[in-house]
Parts: sequence; C-alpha cells; structure tokens
Amino acid sequence: MTLSIIVPVYNEKKTILKILKHLEMVNFDCDYEIIVVDDGSTDGTTALLKSEILNPKSETNSKFQIQNSKIRIFFQNKNSGKGAALRRGFQEANGEIIIIQDADLEYNPQDLPKLIRPILEGQADIVFGSRFLIKQKAKYKIFYLGNRLIAFLFFIFYGRKITDPWTCYKVFKKSIIKNLKLKSNGFEMELEMTAKFLRKGYKILEMPIFYQSRTYAEGKKIKWIDGLKAIWTIIKYRFCL
Repeated sequence: MTLSIIVPVYNEKKTILKILKHLEMVNFDCDYEIIVVDDGSTDGTTALLKSEILNPKSETNSKFQIQNSKIRIFFQNKNSGKGAALRRGFQEANGEIIIIQDADLEYNPQDLPKLIRPILEGQADIVFGSRFLIKQKAKYKIFYLGNRLIAFLFFIFYGRKITDPWTCYKVFKKSIIKNLKLKSNGFEMELEMTAKFLRKGYKILEMPIFYQSRTYAEGKKIKWIDGLKAIWTIIKYRFCL
C-alpha cells in the first residue's frame, strides 16, 4: 500500500522544515508522499516553503535541508482553518492510507510506522495514536482535563471508549474518508472525523504515542473557544451526518 502524509501548516516558520526533516528520516517501509497544505500563513512560512522545497538553492547552509522529492505543497488563498487544510490534503492525496501530521514538534514521527502496521497487516482500518495510554506529564492541566472531558462525552453520546478522540495522529484508509462528508474548518475537524467514524460503525484501534506539548510562547494555537466548538461538534454529529 502507499501512504499520503497530510501536513496542514499555518504560521510554523520555526518548525516546518524540522518536521519535514523528521518525516524524511522515518523508515516507512513502503511508498509514500508528503502533502503540505499551507493555510494562508503570514509569518514567512509560505516564502520558506517556496525557497527551501519548491525552488531550493544548489548550495545551502541550512542543517534542515530537505532532500525528499516526494513532498507536494499546496497553498490556500486565505487562512480558513485546520479542517479546511485537511480537506484540501485529503482531496489531493494519492495514497491508499492517510496519515495526519501536525507541522509543530508535539508529535514524534518515529511513532508512525507502528500506527500504520495494523492497517498494512489487515488488522484494522483506522488507528489512533493516543497520548493517554502511557503516563506523560501534562504541560497544561486544563488541556489534559479538557481532553478527558471530550473522551467522556464520546462515551456518553456514542457508547464507545476512545481515550484520545482529539489526537492528531489518525491513520486510516482513504476509501473511508471518501465516504464522509466533512464540514468543519477549525480544530474541531478532528472530532467530526472521530464522530463520523463511530457513526459509520468503524472500529478504532488505539496505540500509545509520545507527546511533548509546546507552550503558547512556542506557538501553541488552540484556545478555550475551540473547546466549546468541540463540545458542540460531538453533540451535533451524534444526530446528523
């Protein structure tokens, strides 16, 4: 099978080349492509992607020089949100298996091969990397409690225990996502996907992953309003598709 790794990015000039370099170093043991969707960045990310990936100089002193020719980049006309960037990535993907990878450094790409393996071996159609199956220190307790609330609401409304519905690391067959009518534009897209996977009757296999949360000073973007949107998303998609 072939993989499509979707990397939505918005104002991540400090980390985008690093995460692409980390992905380049992963042994996926199968054919893959990396699809970067720049969601209208304004901090220089766009120019960086064009100069370092699309039109790299023959000589560069950058220690994050990317050698991978499997990277495809798409630029949104304006900032529309992570959900909109993911939908664009899903649309452009050629792989039979889809992987979501944030452009920051909170998730470790070295975890990806173990998440892909159950799908390659025919043991699962959807795999989530869970941040809560192993003990890890929470940088922001409010986010930890918020994620626990989200998991509890999924259990109440969908009758399924998912320890980390909001995880970035979701791996699934492209044929599954093609049958979902995804609508969310923001961070709540991750929860809309989880809700619709469950509504469609798919079994989600969870596996532990490493997670290192960054601070707001380092570029963390999620806000309290996203928590309210998350709760509404869980309730809304329990009763409509």
